[in-house]
Amino acid sequence: MTMNDKSPSTHELSRVDVTRIHHYSRNPRRQQNPEYDRIKASIQAEGLDQPLVLSQEPGFSDYVLHSGGNTRLTILQELFEETGDDRFRWIDCVIKPWSQESNVLFAHLRENELRGGLPFIDKALAVFEAKSLLEQELAVENLSQRQLEAIFRERGFGLSHSMISKMGYAVEVLWPLMPKALAAGLGRPQVEKIRALERAAQAIWARHQLGDDTVFDSVFAELCRRHDAPEWDIQPLRDALENEIAVESEQHRQVIHLEMEAHLAGRSFEFTDNPARAGEGWPDSGLEAENPVDKAQCTDKLMSDRLPSESSSPVANNDVRGAEANTTTGASPVAKANPTGHHKDVDALRHQIWDCASALAAAHGLREIVIQLPDQGLGFLLIGVPPQDLTETLDADMLALVSALWWQLAASSELTMAPVDSVLAYLDDASMLHQALASHDAGLLFNSVWTPDPGHLSSQLWQQLNPPEWQHLLQLMDAYRAIKRLAYDSGIELWVSEQGDGDALQ
Repeated sequence: MTMNDKSPSTHELSRVDVTRIHHYSRNPRRQQNPEYDRIKASIQAEGLDQPLVLSQEPGFSDYVLHSGGNTRLTILQELFEETGDDRFRWIDCVIKPWSQESNVLFAHLRENELRGGLPFIDKALAVFEAKSLLEQELAVENLSQRQLEAIFRERGFGLSHSMISKMGYAVEVLWPLMPKALAAGLGRPQVEKIRALERAAQAIWARHQLGDDTVFDSVFAELCRRHDAPEWDIQPLRDALENEIAVESEQHRQVIHLEMEAHLAGRSFEFTDNPARAGEGWPDSGLEAENPVDKAQCTDKLMSDRLPSESSSPVANNDVRGAEANTTTGASPVAKANPTGHHKDVDALRHQIWDCASALAAAHGLREIVIQLPDQGLGFLLIGVPPQDLTETLDADMLALVSALWWQLAASSELTMAPVDSVLAYLDDASMLHQALASHDAGLLFNSVWTPDPGHLSSQLWQQLNPPEWQHLLQLMDAYRAIKRLAYDSGIELWVSEQGDGDALQ
């Protein structure tokens, strides 16, 4: 710029040579305006629809954009260079007096806010540049978020302190690590998700005592850099964090995944190194340390608590062929062992099935759609499909696992086989599940719950369950077989319906 002692003190309308107009160095917009081509075509055909607003820094004869207009100035200079046409050289402009650098920055922020379309990171960087200018002009070391909120409001730029906090995270933490993703348009919702993911991962890191915050910060920063790209998705970053924690903590990858799910959902997460506690029921989390020695003890306890004489009962000893042979000959070892206690045994088995089912459901985000039936059916019932806020956060493998488990629980509770009116009594009339069962529309259910290919069930469920959960599933199936055999041998109706049996879902 050319030095000059004169500067305008009042607003003036002047025709200015476009070659003497300079872009504002702190322009909030750092990427090209997505409307650039449209604006250029409009200016080329009809000229400017409104004058540029300029100012002069004290001591300079050239002008600087005062409030927005950077895209329009670039286009005008480009058109003049391309055509040499004077209508792109001499521009009607409003001249405003220079006041403070921060006022000019706020004017550009307001202009961009009015026009919209400013990327989140551009706006955040400008806000924190304004913060730095204000601290210099006010001679204060650090302005709090509350103070900034008040000053911004006074300058005509409304911004809540919570939004300032999110912008600060984007500028101070993410911008050095993920410039490609942010420059490509990573917005506030994604920034919030990254921040929530970092907090959850840091809490899990601390819980497993994997190192202090500086160690975690280093790991998080490296993974962010590794996964920085214009086409950005949070899932690879989350997978990498979970895998890193699993390796460092020597935990099963899925355990860390479920712990992350709990933290992100604001739920408590219980993890114990204790094996199954036979006298206390299964823990709600469904996550226990693997202990092969206790497997037989757990299974024995499962059956001994339910059937009066396991030594004489082929069902109790998991000898299915023996049970079928006794049925064929008309013998009923269960009935002979305890001819008067069948209902008590059925209730105990229902309770055991509920323990296993609720543990599996809780470990996979399905706790809210499983209810206990202490004196009806198989001891529990599904009252809904996997919630959307859960399924939308799962990758393909976890969605397959949760969906396959839902169908296993549906089968174990006889959701689609029990008398319909007995099941409907527990369902919300407005729910999809109620509609599907009431209308006998199996297709509606299949369309609402992802149904894994039965041929891939082993990879989607059996192989992915961690050892304690696999034991719960086996125990659930053992108890299901036992209660069905006991009911058959003793003539007990598991489902009691006031309106008759009804029809199962076809």
